[in-house]
Amino acid sequence: MRKKGIAIWVLSTLTFISLMHLIEAVTVILFNNPIRLLQIYPFISQQLTQLPASAYLYISAASTVILWGITCALAFDNPVETFLNKILSDAKKQTATEAQLIENKSELFDLMYETIESNSETLSQVKDLVRNVRVETKDIQPIKETMEKTRIEISSLKKQMKTLEERLPFTNILCPACGKPLQPDFQLCPYCGENVKLQEKMIMVKDYK
Repeated sequence: MRKKGIAIWVLSTLTFISLMHLIEAVTVILFNNPIRLLQIYPFISQQLTQLPASAYLYISAASTVILWGITCALAFDNPVETFLNKILSDAKKQTATEAQLIENKSELFDLMYETIESNSETLSQVKDLVRNVRVETKDIQPIKETMEKTRIEISSLKKQMKTLEERLPFTNILCPACGKPLQPDFQLCPYCGENVKLQEKMIMVKDYK
């Protein structure tokens, strides 16, 4: 602020001096007065006093307008407003950058959501498959249990048959049809279905005769 005040004071002084030269140039042209203010500048006063009145007028008018414009521009330049405008400009740039980042992140979020949705569908299909397998396994389990019971029963029957075979040895009676050994109480051959009792009776009658 101090530098700005000094600059405005210097420019105002130069503008005032230029304005005085302009007034003198107008009086020189209108009233043919001699040029006096240019004599205050040392070393170049003789050259300046030899300027034509019209050139003196144009130069002083142009310098007055230029210096006055620079002074006004510097005086009306509010540093606080400039600072705020700069902050607003930076904020807009930052907002635009953040908006771009948010847009990029939103695209990434959309891609992640699509991936999660696809994985969710796959997981649902896997769950359905596992559920179907469990149902089929439950359906197979009773059959498996039944087969296991049947196997155990068959094994038990085999053991019982073996025990019976050990306890009830066969006699020397043979089937007349297939020639396999039979027990005395068999009426039919379990191998070929021949009537054993009838054959035995016929043998006994033949022996009797």
